[in-house]
Amino acid sequence: MKYLRYALLVIVLLLCVTVALANHDPVTLALWPDTVTAFVGFGYTITLPLFLIVGGAAGLGLLFGLVWEWLRERGQRVEGKKAVRELERARSDQVAPAAPGGTAANPQRDQVLAILDEPSQ
Repeated sequence: MKYLRYALLVIVLLLCVTVALANHDPVTLALWPDTVTAFVGFGYTITLPLFLIVGGAAGLGLLFGLVWEWLRERGQRVEGKKAVRELERARSDQVAPAAPGGTAANPQRDQVLAILDEPSQ
């Protein structure tokens, strides 16, 4: 299974390198169109290879999606932690340590055992 994962990773890497080599032409990105730049008086442009722009956009999209989902699922994580705390509290109440006198910590069970342990008359 480990080798299959590595083989798939190599195939994806080769595809990425192939796409990068095929799309290495420079592309100019502008902050806004030339007419707005002329009106405002300043603008920002950058020239990068196309594969960097596409890869950067995909990476930013993945990052924003990850953050969005992490924030969206916050309520579920809080509910899960609350349920775990309640479960731990219920388990600790259920399995209480024995009292030092040798009697159990649950008084209702003590009464039942006491009735059963009474000698018959």
